[in-house]
Amino acid sequence: MKTVDRQGLAAIVLMMPALVTLCVLFLYPLGYSLLWAFRNEEQDTWTLANFAKSFDFYSTDIIFTVLIVTVSTVLIGVCSILIAGYLALGENRVAVLILRWLYRWPLFIPFIVAGQLMRTFLAKNGMMNNILVSGGVIEPLQAVSFLDWRGIVVTFVWKQTPFVTLLLAGAIATLDRSTIEAARNLGARRFRVLLEIVVPQVSTTLMVGLILSYVLMMSVLSVPLMINAQSPTMITVDMAWRINSYGDYEVANALGFISYAMTAVVAWIYLRQGIRQDGSPT
Repeated sequence: MKTVDRQGLAAIVLMMPALVTLCVLFLYPLGYSLLWAFRNEEQDTWTLANFAKSFDFYSTDIIFTVLIVTVSTVLIGVCSILIAGYLALGENRVAVLILRWLYRWPLFIPFIVAGQLMRTFLAKNGMMNNILVSGGVIEPLQAVSFLDWRGIVVTFVWKQTPFVTLLLAGAIATLDRSTIEAARNLGARRFRVLLEIVVPQVSTTLMVGLILSYVLMMSVLSVPLMINAQSPTMITVDMAWRINSYGDYEVANALGFISYAMTAVVAWIYLRQGIRQDGSPT
């Protein structure tokens, strides 16, 4: 018993630094933000006025944020499935090696750098349009700037696809290859094998990667601030604007609470699906 108690005490001691860090750097700021979203500091009262002002001023931006993050998440899922599927089922070894080496690079680029790169790439006189003009695909007068909602989506998809692909590729590598080879021997095409055999077996990993990407994109400030300088914009920009321009922490906290609610819905869907799978009879 003494040995067990000592082991338990040692485990608690080892966990304490992590728990303290979690409480100080995450739980306390989170609780403070959620609490003060309902606070009117001038009148020293509790109120819902901050949420009313948030929806009154930024309802379009809230809808815009949901659409941008949702579309980006869907495209990330599609691109990740295609890349991971080709890495697992591709028959051209040279193409597989090049793709395996190339797709990971955005993982090492911060969002603020990715935003600056896309500003250079997607501008009206940027690299993309210059390549199209040089190739004779479009005329110079047909060049269009993509520094709007499309630029945000492109940046998010380009930045987060490698993360989800890496998770998927690892999950696919652990699968039993016999079912894949059996389907191929029966004449099934690679795309059908990918969608009907591989993806269902790694759907949990795919969902985890997409949820993590969804939450991360909800919190990014640099990309919408650098690429989409017009209205509507994402609520992270609105939060920064309320604080830096007006010192209005109450409305900023209310917008933060709304973003927490958006991510909580996605987390609830994932948890509910996980409970259903764990509770299903085997």
